Amino acid sequence: MPLIDMPLKELNEYQGINPRPDDFDSYWDRALSEMKSLKGEYELIKSDFEVSYADCYHLYFNGTGGARVHAQLLRPTQAKDKHPAVITFHGYSGNVGDWYNKLGYVAMGYTVAAMDCRGQGGGSEDSAKVKGTTHRGHIIRGIDDHPDALLFRNIFLDTAQLAGIVMAMDDVDENRVGAKGGSQGGGLTLACAALEPRIKLAAPDFPFLSDYKRVWQMDLANVAYEELRLYFRLFDPLHKREDEIFTRLGYIDVQHLAPRIEAKVLMGTGLMDEICPPSTQFAAYNKIKSPKEMTIYPDFKHENLPGNSDKIFQFMQGL
Repeated sequence: MPLIDMPLKELNEYQGINPRPDDFDSYWDRALSEMKSLKGEYELIKSDFEVSYADCYHLYFNGTGGARVHAQLLRPTQAKDKHPAVITFHGYSGNVGDWYNKLGYVAMGYTVAAMDCRGQGGGSEDSAKVKGTTHRGHIIRGIDDHPDALLFRNIFLDTAQLAGIVMAMDDVDENRVGAKGGSQGGGLTLACAALEPRIKLAAPDFPFLSDYKRVWQMDLANVAYEELRLYFRLFDPLHKREDEIFTRLGYIDVQHLAPRIEAKVLMGTGLMDEICPPSTQFAAYNKIKSPKEMTIYPDFKHENLPGNSDKIFQFMQGL
């Protein structure tokens, strides 16, 4: 079997090396309290995109810190009873994409919500003020400020807030909601399921935002994780703050949120992935306590996994 990481036997036992802050649970309990104090109000604006069997809207809500967050919302036009919903998350720096690629779920009678991450390629704001660098990356945004200023803290909360908004819609069955996404979207799927325990099914592919120190240890802090290397080169070239920095990143490390997940999980992983190394993915997967399954592609990198989208689509029929 090709190998860029640990042997599969070791991957199945790997528990991650990035530090978990001592106050991790209270940090996220406090964050959730802040999120829940917000009003669950949202605005719907009819989209120019139209099809006969789907009502398509731009959805906006105010997230933590006052940021205006955008999502696409698609509803089955003919739905009469409460029905399932799927929430989707996009890759790093991207956006929700075109409307048409959500229509398969709408045709199945599901509502779909697709979230734009703050400050990335879509319609959501990044309105928070932070101390320190904002140079080239959202992982390090807020790293030199209070831990509550970490941008991904707010993005993680946005995922849970959107899930709660969708679950509260009159035509959605709150007990039949799933989440899915790849890369950053995979990491956000795990975060969403951890912070909104009513998520029933979660399908994260090759999740990003896990086990940061392992990425750096493997000398793979490039491409998506390049900002880790740049941060040290520019702001801590002698690594005097290394332990502090990785511990602080532990607040937004999805492997530490994974034990909170109650959803049934289906994860797809390529063992040749040099962008989100397999061990970092297993670090999160191995901490999930709920029912779970991993589909392993031995020869595949951080790329389309053949047949996996079909498997996820069938998996979501379990809602």
